[in-house]
Amino acid sequence: MISTARYWFYIALIVLVYIIGMFVTLFENDSAQFSVMAMRMVQENDFLSLFKGPEEYLDKPHMHYWLAALSYKIFGIHDWAYRIPGILSTLLGAYSCYGLGKLLYNKDVGRFASLIFMTAQTMVLANIDVRTDAVLTGFTIFSIWQLATYIEKGTLKSIALGAFGAGMAFSTKGQIALVVIGISILCHLTYTRKWQRLLNWKLLVALLVFGLTITPMLYAYYYQFDLHPEKVIRGKDNRSGIFFIFWEQSFERMSGEGVGKNSSDFFFFFHTFLWVFLPWTVLALIGYWTKVKAFWEAKFSYKPNMEFLTVGGISILFLLISFAQFKLPHYMNILMPLYAILSAAFLYVLHQQEKLKMAKVILGIQYFILGLVAVFTLLISFSVFKLEHWYSYLFLLLALGMVVYFVLKKEVIYTKIVTVAIFSSVLLNGYMNAHFYPKLLEYQGGSNMAQQVKESNIPVDNIYKVSERYSWSLDFYNKKPVQIVSIPEIAQKKDVWVYATDEELKQLKNKGIVWDEQITVDQFRITRLQIKFLNPNTREAKLNKMHLVHLN
Repeated sequence: MISTARYWFYIALIVLVYIIGMFVTLFENDSAQFSVMAMRMVQENDFLSLFKGPEEYLDKPHMHYWLAALSYKIFGIHDWAYRIPGILSTLLGAYSCYGLGKLLYNKDVGRFASLIFMTAQTMVLANIDVRTDAVLTGFTIFSIWQLATYIEKGTLKSIALGAFGAGMAFSTKGQIALVVIGISILCHLTYTRKWQRLLNWKLLVALLVFGLTITPMLYAYYYQFDLHPEKVIRGKDNRSGIFFIFWEQSFERMSGEGVGKNSSDFFFFFHTFLWVFLPWTVLALIGYWTKVKAFWEAKFSYKPNMEFLTVGGISILFLLISFAQFKLPHYMNILMPLYAILSAAFLYVLHQQEKLKMAKVILGIQYFILGLVAVFTLLISFSVFKLEHWYSYLFLLLALGMVVYFVLKKEVIYTKIVTVAIFSSVLLNGYMNAHFYPKLLEYQGGSNMAQQVKESNIPVDNIYKVSERYSWSLDFYNKKPVQIVSIPEIAQKKDVWVYATDEELKQLKNKGIVWDEQITVDQFRITRLQIKFLNPNTREAKLNKMHLVHLN
């Protein structure tokens, strides 16, 4: 449906968007926090222990941090180096979407699936605001692809690679990886009825590979926690890291115990999906409904031209995570490959069955989304964060011109749907990575203060804070976590700097502590945008301040 040259042109554009985002300042909290945790591994030469500030970290396994630390070892401690493993994992995920789409359907579906996956809004965000989910998603869909290949072809290589992918995913975020992989493969087995694949010696090889893959992570948990029952973690002693990762972790997420409850809204992921899968949301919703309807009409009887892996996996997993008491939008990332393949398959069916009326409706919606993106881009450029240089306007004009050219270019309606959607994603996220985020991050106090520290040649060893309030971006860009002291302790020190909020400065002043120099920067929680902040006329009222004061 699209030529090889066009396909690779789209891939190149999407990867360019990712590369631009590599060099953007790290976001607080999670990206900056995780980057500091990996940085400490390298600096302290301790790759078995995880710390979140002064606290020992039990919540997630080690793989994401190990991969970031490896990248630091190769390239040095940089924000772009931290992002490399996530981007590579996303590319692995895209290749796996291609492979699984081709296995279940054909090459065209595989190509569409990889493009849809890479341009889904939440996946683009996952490669700039890098958490554990990019690595988790990449290895999870890789495992599903390889295990499905084993079911279809019975090769030892496939089941071994599938077990390795499952081990890497489990070592990244725990049980959720095995739940997604297991349910998806179980759906495929149930529908194809190829249960004999489980009665094979190759399954023992898979178990061995999986066990070997997760052994480093299990040993790290054992070393940090099981060997030290005296440690008190989240108010409890005798914490077993191995028992936690095999049993407690997912139940804590489901119940909210330990991590807290942030949403009891059963429909949280339903309305979240409407934006995380843009610009493909409508295609996915119609495709899902069409697929469910087809299975219902067939009374779930097996047909060689149908597959149950995607729609079954999505249905069960979506229902399962909706019961969790702790929910965040990026928890859906692990399902994006399944949605991408489902959507690609539906688009291919539209083409094969020549459903022009429905295709025109979908294309109209895609044009509407592209129009919103264009309006948003212009609104940001001329109002929220105005472009400052002539060449910025030139690049914007060239980008809009290229979009107009490809959108107006005559081609079949099904190809046009893909073209318009991809350019919606590329225009939006290319612009966000190149202009919006850099301007937004000028209001992130920690990273901007680190720049002031560098320009003023302030020794990072002499910087303290008087609370356990996190300072992740300052820690990372100073390449040293800020030391925590009490106010009485800081009163005894000379020639030091204190990183403080307005309230903390008042506390220092009330204790009779004086300073002779003060550096102040703006501070805003940039991951929680507000209309009043985006409006230049009301922005100042929404800003806080962060200070660095010198005690002589």
